[in-house]
Amino acid sequence: MMRDPDRWLLPEGIEEILPAEALRLEAMRRRLLDLFAVWGYELVMPPLIEYLESLLTGTGRELDLQTFKLTDQLSGRLMGVRADMTPQAARIDAHYLKRGAPVRLCYVGSVLHTRPDALGGSRELLQLGAELFGHPGPESDIEILRLMLDALAATGLDGLHLDLGHVGVFRALAAAAGLKPEQEAAIFGILQRKARPELDALLAETQLGAKQNEWFTALTELNGGAEVLAAARARLAGAGPAVASALDNLAAVADAVAASHPALTRYFDLAELRGYRYYTGVVYAVFLPGQGQALAQGGRYDGIGKAFGRERAATGFSADLRRLVKLLPEDAALRGGILAPAGGAPALRAEVARLRAAGERVVEGLPGAGGDPREMGCDRRLVERRGAWTVEKI
Repeated sequence: MMRDPDRWLLPEGIEEILPAEALRLEAMRRRLLDLFAVWGYELVMPPLIEYLESLLTGTGRELDLQTFKLTDQLSGRLMGVRADMTPQAARIDAHYLKRGAPVRLCYVGSVLHTRPDALGGSRELLQLGAELFGHPGPESDIEILRLMLDALAATGLDGLHLDLGHVGVFRALAAAAGLKPEQEAAIFGILQRKARPELDALLAETQLGAKQNEWFTALTELNGGAEVLAAARARLAGAGPAVASALDNLAAVADAVAASHPALTRYFDLAELRGYRYYTGVVYAVFLPGQGQALAQGGRYDGIGKAFGRERAATGFSADLRRLVKLLPEDAALRGGILAPAGGAPALRAEVARLRAAGERVVEGLPGAGGDPREMGCDRRLVERRGAWTVEKI
């Protein structure tokens, strides 16, 4: 039993958003949704909970482990609390909208994880994202990437680093080398850990051949600046047209982003296989120096709509809006307000209404109530001077 003094405690990784931060979050949410709207992205609001088989369609084991599960008392079926809104957006595109033209959707809402992504991290995220369905070319990846970068710029964050990769390179190498599923899984795990000695030992056991061994060894070293792409073409030569096509696709996306965001630091990593069982093409993440977790991430994930009756090309990104806001300095202007005295005099009521119509935050005093106006978020006061109401600083 929880002791009375502990009744206020929340589960680990779950937190309340207090007024000052909630105001900043809401202001940022509105700003970014307005940005998405002028880019042509339509807002959707998927349900917080739904049947598990729909919620996890095409997402792989990783999302399954992050999803809270419970039994629906009405149907007896297993349900899940969403841990990612991307599959829900894909279902809306494939099953409900069914448009022939490309579809641009955006969303923002709470998602719940069984475990935090980092030590001391939150298990409840405010996921913000945008998805583009129905176009397979690099142009749609470029659009989504530029939108993601503009969204981060709109928050006020700068000094960003963009990491780029392409899961199609490893997929194509695995197919060209004739890897068995268990071999592919083993090499995948080693690349994720960046464990070169383990890779050398495994390749010696599998006896793929010198050329194939060189391909996988090269992946551990193909990371760095733009020169990585030229090095990859040389070291992976002979691996087949699928590898060359993936490198061409990655280069096209990277060059376009460099043209629109020339000050952005770009980093390439061909062993970056984040979401390998989910993504199908270009993958990317944005980091801030000194922060170990990505601020935003995304990539191409073609075919997820097939389970909903319509296979579609798809690309998109997402970010945790709560985390973005926490990285920003506090904006005192967001907390400003005007304290109006208690009373119902017509002139006072008219002035309060006028100030509110002009966009000012006005807090009305209550008879007999004391306290510091700053506790109510007020930095100014409405006072009567010579028969007229004026606003003065506190």
